[in-house]
Amino acid sequence: MARIRTRTRADLPPEDQDLLKRDISLYRVLSNNPTAMRAFSGLGQYIRHKSILDARLRELAILQVGWVARAPYEWSHHVKIGYDFGVTDDDIRALIAETAGQSTGLDAHTKLVLRAAREAAAGPGVSAETYNALAAFLDEPRMVDLIVTIAFYCGVVRLLASFEVDVEPEYQPYLDKYPFPEQE
Repeated sequence: MARIRTRTRADLPPEDQDLLKRDISLYRVLSNNPTAMRAFSGLGQYIRHKSILDARLRELAILQVGWVARAPYEWSHHVKIGYDFGVTDDDIRALIAETAGQSTGLDAHTKLVLRAAREAAAGPGVSAETYNALAAFLDEPRMVDLIVTIAFYCGVVRLLASFEVDVEPEYQPYLDKYPFPEQE
């Protein structure tokens, strides 16, 4: 159960009801501060709908952040969203294997994107070696989009954990399909 009240459209004044056009737990929590939610949503909408980064790579970077952070909400939502943008079950299994240090058949560019997301999630950011390797195949605008995406979702997973945002029942099957490993 979320640590903060979750709002419904009926709880919001008419001028803010559009915030819950996509009625998901995260937005129900963030709508406690409509101004903050609009700012948050603006960058999220840019990443999803206007980024020039390859959509599959974008979703894999987001999934990598969610996996490393063990963020059930982010992971489950972006497994579903990832499917819409070309992420396959083989990609997801390979991401999990890459995180564990295992060899996979992913192409070199995808492996670099995943490594960049893991490095940034661990902090403080993407290493010089990884950055330079990425710069060999990403132009500057796409590099900005990749780093903005990774950094934004590093923030999102911290927000989700801090508010203890609940995974909606319709996203639980994605967690069941790809559960986080037991912690040692």
